Amino acid sequence: MNDSVDAEHLSAEELRELIPQLQQLTQKYKRSEQTQKALFDISELAGSFSELSRLYSAIHEIIGQFMDARNFFVALYEQNNEFVEFPYFVDQFDEIVVKQVPTKELIDGITGYILKSGEHLTLTVDNIEATSKELGFKIFGKPPIDFIGIPLKRGSRVIGAMVVQSYDDRVRYGQQDLDLLLFVSQHIVNALDRVKSRELTEQTIRERTKQLRNINEELQDEILERQKVESLQQALFEISEIAASIDGEMSDFYASLHDILARLLSAPNCYVATLNDRKDYLEFPYYCDQQNTTIEPRPLSHGLTEFVLRSGKAELIDSSRVLGLSENNELDQDTVDNMIKSSNSWLGSPLVVDGQISGVIAVQTYGKESRYTTKDLELLKFVSHHIAVAMERKKAAESIQKYNQQLTMKVRERTDELHKTNLYLKKQIEERKEIELKLIHDAHHDSLTNLPNRTMFNSRLELAIANKQRYPEHNFAVLFIDLDRFKQINDTLGHHAGDQFLVEVSHRIGKCIRAHDLLARLGGDEFVILLDSFDDFSDVEDVAGRIIQSINNPFNFEENEMYSGASIGIANIETGYQTADELIRDADAAMYHAKSLGRGRYILFNTNMRQKLLEELELENDFRHSLKEDRFDCFVQPVRHMTSDENLYHELYLRWEHPTLGKIKRSQFWQVAHHCGLTVEVDMYMLSKALEVLKYWQRNRTKEATSKIAINISVNHLLQGNSVEQILGEVKTAGIAPESLVLEFDENELNKRSQFALTPLKKLKKAGLTLVLDNFGSGLASLSYLYSYPFDFVKIDHRFIKSIPRSSRNLSLVESVIFMSKQLDFSLIAEGISSETQHAILKELGCEYGQGTMIETPKPITEIFDGPSLSTG
Repeated sequence: MNDSVDAEHLSAEELRELIPQLQQLTQKYKRSEQTQKALFDISELAGSFSELSRLYSAIHEIIGQFMDARNFFVALYEQNNEFVEFPYFVDQFDEIVVKQVPTKELIDGITGYILKSGEHLTLTVDNIEATSKELGFKIFGKPPIDFIGIPLKRGSRVIGAMVVQSYDDRVRYGQQDLDLLLFVSQHIVNALDRVKSRELTEQTIRERTKQLRNINEELQDEILERQKVESLQQALFEISEIAASIDGEMSDFYASLHDILARLLSAPNCYVATLNDRKDYLEFPYYCDQQNTTIEPRPLSHGLTEFVLRSGKAELIDSSRVLGLSENNELDQDTVDNMIKSSNSWLGSPLVVDGQISGVIAVQTYGKESRYTTKDLELLKFVSHHIAVAMERKKAAESIQKYNQQLTMKVRERTDELHKTNLYLKKQIEERKEIELKLIHDAHHDSLTNLPNRTMFNSRLELAIANKQRYPEHNFAVLFIDLDRFKQINDTLGHHAGDQFLVEVSHRIGKCIRAHDLLARLGGDEFVILLDSFDDFSDVEDVAGRIIQSINNPFNFEENEMYSGASIGIANIETGYQTADELIRDADAAMYHAKSLGRGRYILFNTNMRQKLLEELELENDFRHSLKEDRFDCFVQPVRHMTSDENLYHELYLRWEHPTLGKIKRSQFWQVAHHCGLTVEVDMYMLSKALEVLKYWQRNRTKEATSKIAINISVNHLLQGNSVEQILGEVKTAGIAPESLVLEFDENELNKRSQFALTPLKKLKKAGLTLVLDNFGSGLASLSYLYSYPFDFVKIDHRFIKSIPRSSRNLSLVESVIFMSKQLDFSLIAEGISSETQHAILKELGCEYGQGTMIETPKPITEIFDGPSLSTG
């Protein structure tokens, strides 16, 4: 109240003095409002533009709204780059045609100083000369009246510069312009990064889409070509079949040949012409024609058939060719006139057997609509050979009787040969003795490397154990060698290269040991060495080190350079050993321990390793018993819609609580199952539990009668023989609709065998099952799974969800996957939601479905049968 009274009592002079202050304050607020609007406009640009070229001009327009920026450019620079990029340049004097300038030409100038120092720079026509000398930069081109240069920084790293300059005395810049450009520069960098990221993402998606489209077109062409090949193979098979099966009329045989030809090409009219024994007359054992029902045998003349007999090759003749043949006296005039009158198209191919032409098979069409092509000609040429062979088989049946007459004479000849055979058998006995000696050698040596095999090595090792027991001062050791990456070499270069690799390895190892030491190959990529009579254990270490070094050297196979490695387990022969198998077992255990520590090393066996192996064996045995006796715990957890809270399905999974070790981790659970070779059995166990729950719901719980159950299935299981039929058979036997079952496949497993998994996945999808790609992003995530594979849903790996909102990088990745899901029309599931914050963020981003303890904790399936029903959302 007092303020208002004081204001009322102010004099006119005092009020006039307040007016400039109020105007200045108003101007300040107005400029602040313009700045905020500029930042908002820049943010909007980053969200609306997908091309950097459009973004730069838009930013220039925004800056020009609050200051004179007729001369404006943006320079981008990466350290150690040979060029400075100018994605946007507008200057009334220094016009740059090219979009980049060599760094060495620009780095000493004004812009180069900003890029090097990371400091902003303000210049005027009055101080530019003095400032250039003080800061050590050069002035290129026409000096500006006023100049403001702002570094563009990503964090602490300078990535470019933004410059406005004036060549007009009437356009000058002040501190407010500098402050404004400094304030918006970082926002501009963020906008550039966002648009550039979107531009790269869209470009990658376009290129990938184009690539997939090309691949699909190639596959379609390959499918059509294979179908043609299959049709041709089927035709050849049928030709062979009818030649062997028809014993009666030859007319039936020729009619069947005509039907087969008609499936390969247009053959409404077909005939077979053969030469008589004197080769001067044509006979027609088969003739089927739309215009002429019969044809009589005739002497050789200048018809179409005779032309093929003379040329000795398949011919395509139509009305456009007959005139030329007539002029060369190859065809008579009647034939030419009939061809032109009927618009005839004719294909003929010689029937050749053992290099001799015995006849011609021909097909023909009438009318201008039907014309044969060179492809038809090649097809008839190929098939005619098989037809000729089939015809020859029929003729061969007539010669069987003559052959029987000759058989008697051959029996007499064979009797004489038996005497000669007896003499030959004596010689064979002598050769057999040599073979037996070789068999003895082969029984004790590896056929590939010619090294001693397991049998011979065990025999020598037993002698070494007996020697140690008799002479304890003698020293012996066994080295068990396993090669790294042998399977990759075998799969990549083929088995021949794999064999060469093993031979080369045997030579290298042989050079690392003494003459009286024994090197043997146990099989595959496993080698063993018996070191005989060494003085100190350091000698054994030297041998092991030389072997590892030798195997680490590159291998060259067919101009391919490959690398391998070796892990070595060492077991010293002590007096307590009784058998060779005990020593090999302990050396093998030491080798596995060496591989677990990182490969490419050697380890000496100790009793702790044996104890660990026994514990692992005991754990595997307990696993087998638990599976057999149904002692695994089954839990279910729903996947729910993020908005409507309706359940999509319930996921069923197993947990194992060991009597002494407690709860077994999920990763260890599947590792034990893999080592036991029981992954398929575990999959079928989970399938049976899921079907049991579905049957119970359909029989007793109307609320869950339409619910779905999901289980995880191993990709390796999917690749076995009739696995798909086995799964569908179990579902059918249980009386459950396939639409009630959901199968989840781990991305990491799919990465290893993706090229073989597509066909069985399509079979499951066609049968009606719902397919989910689980743990997406945990491995080498491939967009091909989203484009080509029939997955209905994709689960984002729980580790990405867990880091929300702490990790902005993972949040951006999740946001990108959600964006792709909308573009590619698949639904997304966020796995492992454990907090309200994660749920709210994912819901805001547009994620459709979620799963986790925040939504609902897992429940044992015993509650389904004994307790209240599961939540339906």
